[in-house]
Amino acid sequence: MGQDYYAMLELTRSAKDADIKKAYRKLALKYHPYKNKEPWARDKFKQIAEAYDVLSDPVKKGVYDKFAEEGLKGGIPLEFGADTPWTDGYVFHGNPDKVFHDFFGGDNPFAEFYTPEGAEVNVAFGGLRGKGVKKKDPPIERDLYLSLEDLFYGCTKKIKISRRVMNEDGHASTIKDKILTIDVQPGWKQGTKITFQEEGDQGPNIVPADIIFIVKEKLHPRFRREDDNLIYVASIPLGKALIGCTVDVRTLDERLLNIPINDIVHPKYFKIVPGEGMPLSKDPTHKGDLFMYFDIVFPARLTPVKKELLREALLT
Repeated sequence: MGQDYYAMLELTRSAKDADIKKAYRKLALKYHPYKNKEPWARDKFKQIAEAYDVLSDPVKKGVYDKFAEEGLKGGIPLEFGADTPWTDGYVFHGNPDKVFHDFFGGDNPFAEFYTPEGAEVNVAFGGLRGKGVKKKDPPIERDLYLSLEDLFYGCTKKIKISRRVMNEDGHASTIKDKILTIDVQPGWKQGTKITFQEEGDQGPNIVPADIIFIVKEKLHPRFRREDDNLIYVASIPLGKALIGCTVDVRTLDERLLNIPINDIVHPKYFKIVPGEGMPLSKDPTHKGDLFMYFDIVFPARLTPVKKELLREALLT
């Protein structure tokens, strides 16, 4: 089940724009790592930042409300059909401090946190940083939704992230965008992790976090993947299930297979077509298999004449 962004902001789905802003302001101040020292507060701070990033944007919110997290991050078809282009999926940039800064603008919501001498305390994301041994931030994980075609052929994905970068003076920092390039290899499976070492926020006394993208497979209109194999369900009428037929299957690389079905197709019947599955990640020149299952379509009605013919053919 996907994330519930409304629940993260303690809202219902009827919440208006003003409610969303009010909820984020309250929770961001409550869970900012500078104020909340609980170990889980940082994760909570990131979650509410992502929720606000989505719900405060009318386009993202509209997609999320209609298609949930899977449609938001996996993309949705521009038109409904078997072979239509899909929108790009949403990827949170992973920088809750950017959301926080953009929301509050030039105002410092922590202005009351000054030292007795009047010096401002450093409230860069991650909380109060003292001098000493550098500590590495925990990894930032993001879903990378890919189509079966992406995983069949391989492709290149470019993802823009925003992160805090230290200025030359070693004290102040600036939020900058960076493009990360992922070369998707044929045969990668769901759950494959791509790690970018130390591409998270920089700070005076921290080692930046690793950013990890985790492969998720988009739903496909024709196939379902199981390991290196593809599953295809063909609908055939009852008559062809009994006497045989040829089933046309359009492959991921747009070839048309004509698969002869010479057996009687019963409810547990399936046919294996060798070498028509997904490429093997270790050797893309070899592929898994295509498993064909069948949805037998029964007639809605039969005339008395057809019933008599079936009775003679099947019961005598």
